[in-house]
Amino acid sequence: MTPFAKKVYKVVSNIPLGEVRTYKWVALKAGKPKAVRAVGQILKNNPYPWFIPCHRVICASGDLGGYVFGKKKKKALLDLEKQIRKVMV
Repeated sequence: MTPFAKKVYKVVSNIPLGEVRTYKWVALKAGKPKAVRAVGQILKNNPYPWFIPCHRVICASGDLGGYVFGKKKKKALLDLEKQIRKVMV
């Protein structure tokens, strides 16, 4: 795993439950603002999708983008997290 990939996973791990960020935001926070596509590839190969919440990263256009378990599951997870967050607040 590259040092940049480690940074990406750390940034993504800190996205709060029920919230989303863009691939561009992740690239910026990981120190390489132009590496948006690299962020996508790194998250595509996320070895721990249950622990590193890559489903919380979306496209700048608002499109969900890809997810290892498919877009339907990504949307379902995001919707579930939003409901959980409402209960917790």
